[in-house]
Parts: sequence; structure tokens; C-alpha cells
Amino acid sequence: MAIPANPDTVEHLSNHPLLRTGDLDEARHRVGQKFCDHRLDFAKRHQDLAVRHNHAAGRHCSINYLHYGADVTIDPGMLDSFYLLQIPLCGQASVRHRGAEILADATTATVLNPDRDALMRWSADCRKLLLQIDRNYLETVARQLIGAELPGPIRFASRVDLLAPGGRRLRQMVCACVQAAEVGILFQGRLRGSDIRVEQDLARELLTRLPSNISHIIERADHGSVPPGVRAAMGFIHVNLSNPIQLTDIAEHAGMNVRTLQKGFRRAFGQSPMRVLRNARLDAAHYHLMAQRDTPDVTTVAFSNGFSHLGRFARDYKGRFGHSPSQTARRQYTP
Repeated sequence: MAIPANPDTVEHLSNHPLLRTGDLDEARHRVGQKFCDHRLDFAKRHQDLAVRHNHAAGRHCSINYLHYGADVTIDPGMLDSFYLLQIPLCGQASVRHRGAEILADATTATVLNPDRDALMRWSADCRKLLLQIDRNYLETVARQLIGAELPGPIRFASRVDLLAPGGRRLRQMVCACVQAAEVGILFQGRLRGSDIRVEQDLARELLTRLPSNISHIIERADHGSVPPGVRAAMGFIHVNLSNPIQLTDIAEHAGMNVRTLQKGFRRAFGQSPMRVLRNARLDAAHYHLMAQRDTPDVTTVAFSNGFSHLGRFARDYKGRFGHSPSQTARRQYTP
């Protein structure tokens, strides 16, 4: 009988290869292109480097598998533009950040904050999954959560207990994203509505599951008071942005009558369910027009996000964003 592979030593995201090298300078340069400039050195002499870096990215987040194959020290200084959640799969890493020295392993992850220096030492057998989230995007999601401006930079506690509920949930989410990317349904280059939702979910989970200097503000905002039926309705809306759903469909999925659903949305969001649906579709369309790599087709974007009437789509889009869909497209592709 064959012995199954240790899941902690499996090379994840192998269908998204970015770097294979034994050269220290190339590793420093190529890894730095996806993260930031940093110093990379051998922690012990007479070792052979065997870097494997796999990478799948959305617009605001990326998921990565990284293994150096040698004892190395990594000095990125301050990350500046992004947060980095590092989840060891095996091996160990010593992480110095925000005045603390953390020994990261399969039970302990770390978060690097962008405005504080970091210094790391990875063991030769250390393999990690890395979740990178754009700083500006995380701050935008945080403002949405608290319904107000932030008092200052968001700073997370550096140590993440992967055995505690919050850490365990984050690890599950990152692993689920990795699996989705591996089977071709997430972060495949051409961004889709599912990518948008996943990025938002990842940012929200970081903000609500991990202790930070705004945890008390998020808790005070009491977004957990949204009734379960309304939360179920919101989930149904986001899954069906491109489908021709009606108010009765939303109510049926939420297990509520139409009138109760309308009252619940008015209390929670100050809008009707159909207005929330329309705005979610407009936001997704705007995102696609901003994110496309090829020349965007406004008609395709409109239809793929649930709009069947182009004139009404253009009118509503301009009302929400202050300019037409075609103007958004031209801004993105003007040399």
C-alpha cells in the first residue's frame, strides 16, 4: 500500500509556478518583484538554495507558496504597501516584528504590518503559504465595517495562534483559496465576480478574526447584529450578481416573506434589497472595467453583471460613479 504524502510538504499552487532557482541573487530579485525589495542571505554556510515560489493573484490580494530549501535570513525592512499573513506548513521561522520575537511553526502564524520593520530567519525545511493584502484595500474594507474614517494605521498583533478559532478559520480560508486556484476557479488572470467576493471575505476575516488596534471599534460597530436571514439574503445576492433574480427569489432563499425582508434591509442598510443588488452589480461592473487586462467591452461587462438594458446600466453607473462606463474603460487604457 502506498504511503500518502504528508500534506504539509506538498507543493501547493504548483500550477502557478513563478520561480525555480538555486541562485541567491535571482531569488532576491524575483521574490522582491512580487513583494518588496529585501535582503536575502544564507544563515549557514555551504548550503544549496532550492527556491520554489508559486503565486496566484487577484486585484488586491495574492496567495503564495514559498520554500527556500536552505536556512536563510530575510530582511524586508518595512513592507509599506501591503500586509502579509505567513502560515507555516512545516519547519520553523523566527520572526522579529513590532518589538517581539516569534517562533512560527505549524501552530503559529505571523502577520507583518506595513509600517513596522521585520527580520526573519527561515529553516531549510520551512514551507509557507503567504496571503498578501494591499494596504489601501484593507483600509477601505475597514472603513466599510466601522462606517467611519480610521483613526490611524491598522496594526495587527504579530502572532497568530492557528489553534484558536480565529487563526484556525483564517488558515482554512487561505487553504480553501489555494485549492480553488489549483482547480482553476479562483485568481486565473481574468478577474471575475468570485474573485471580488473572495478578496473582500479575506479582508473582512483578517479584520474581524485577528486582534488589532481597531478591534474595539469594529466590535462597537456591532455588524454582527444583522439578522441571519438578511445575511443569508446578502450571500445569495453576491452569488447571483450575473443571474436574473427577483425580490421573491431573494426572500425565498432567506426563508422570509417579502415584507419582512424589505424591513430587514431598511434597518440594516437603509436600502431596499433590489437597490442593494443593483449597487452590488454596479460595483462589480466598475471593478471589471478597472481590472481588465484586455481592451474592455462595456456591453460584455454589463451583461456579465446582470444588466440587460444598456441605457439603464449607463445611467445608473454614471449616477453611482460620476462618469460613464466607457469613460472608466478609457481611463484605464489611455497611454
